[in-house]
This record gives sequence, C-alpha cells and structure tokens, in this order.
Amino acid sequence: MGTKAVFFDRDGTLNVDVHYLHRPEDFHWIPGAQEAISYVKKLGYLAIVITNQSGVARGFYPETDIVALHDWMNRELAKVGASLDDIFYCPHHPEGKIPQYTKKCACRKPGTLLIDDACERYDIDREGSFFVGDAVSDMECAKAAGVKGIRYTGGNLYELLRQEIRQ
Repeated sequence: MGTKAVFFDRDGTLNVDVHYLHRPEDFHWIPGAQEAISYVKKLGYLAIVITNQSGVARGFYPETDIVALHDWMNRELAKVGASLDDIFYCPHHPEGKIPQYTKKCACRKPGTLLIDDACERYDIDREGSFFVGDAVSDMECAKAAGVKGIRYTGGNLYELLRQEIRQ
C-alpha cells in the first residue's frame, strides 16, 4: 500500500478562475480552499496540485511565472499551517505560439501523465486517492488515472471535502 493523495485542480478549484492567472496579485482563494488543504494533510494525505497552464504555450507568460506563483501559494498556505506537497503543471497546448510548448501531449488534462508522474514519485495508492476539480476534464482525468473524482461546483471547498473524505 502506497501513500494516499488528494490531487487538486488549481484554477476554479483552489482559486477563482482568472484566465491565464500567473501573478499573485490576481490570485484569490476559493472559500475554504486553504482549510481543505490543511484538512487533507491532517488526515494523512499528500496534497498535490495538477494543473493545465496553456498560457505558457500561448506566449502569455513564461514558466518562471508559474513557479513563482506556486511558491507564493505555499508561502500563503504556510501562514495558516498548511502546505502543498507538490505541484505538477502542463505548459503545453496544440494551438500554442511558443514552438517548444506547442504540441499535443499526455500531461494536459484529461491526460493522466501528471498524476502518473506524481504516483511514481510518491508511491501513491490510486485506489485510496482523490482528484478534486471543477471541470469535466478533471473528472475524466480522475477516472482514467484510477482515482476517485470529487466535482467542485461552488461553495466552501473545505465543507465539501469534509463530506467526501473521512478517516
């Protein structure tokens, strides 16, 4: 038996969906998101973000902006005693403008490569793990990866996870 994880989509699940978000000043936490991360960590799950970031391929921002934003997220989470164990992102898009990122890939959700990589890196037990996301592609990714999908449709994320994930 491996480690259990809760995979979180980022935009629309942890933060208000602002198209091509890449700056901390544009980031706004979804109600209960920080508490939800803290909750799953207290239950013994890894908290891992799985996110598509096609803005890189489209030339809207460089990968360094994504890394800086994710570092900022963890600094903000630390203020409330929470943290993300890792963040996996796909910078690709088949209709991009930056050649090195313009491609069809297996890491872009609903592809499962990001979850597969996380499972390998952390020896994650897929059957005991969850993927929380707001989009159909998140739920398709969860199913294809062999983890239970939890669809977030609004409201307080912490309250949703308290209902769906218990020890």
